[in-house]
Amino acid sequence: MRLSSMADYAVVMMCAAARHCGSRAADAPMLSAQRLADETGLPAPTVQKLVSKMSAAGLLKAVRGARGGLKLARPAAAISLADIVEAVEGPIAMAACSGHGRGDCTLEAACTVRPHWPAVDAALRAALSGVSLVQLARPLVQASGPDATPVFAPPAGAPVPAELPA
Repeated sequence: MRLSSMADYAVVMMCAAARHCGSRAADAPMLSAQRLADETGLPAPTVQKLVSKMSAAGLLKAVRGARGGLKLARPAAAISLADIVEAVEGPIAMAACSGHGRGDCTLEAACTVRPHWPAVDAALRAALSGVSLVQLARPLVQASGPDATPVFAPPAGAPVPAELPA
């Protein structure tokens, strides 16, 4: 499974927003769509479109006025990868017929797999829901050595899963 470009861009944009909104001083200027575009390298029209989708999904909030701009609508820890993907793509569904079937599959009437897709969809959504915007926005720690793989830095005091190098 692969995210669409727009869903990928939404994740990149929301990570940038989380980094700014989480460390914003009370007197700092609000985040603008243009600043998000500049920082992420995404075209401004794409950022505007994504801001609209994220706002409609309740993930971003636009504040009007002279000191207005954009901010996260809720804490980054309460926004999941699933929330962002669904804001762009709609409900997570692995097959066209799962959940909100369109009835355009020629095998639908005799398909024995169709009843199982909702469980697969729920498992995928649960996995994506388990990844918060805080995790995604956290800088990577570069492991040392020629074959090292970068890993997410765990939050201070958090247990490190056994499969990740400490």
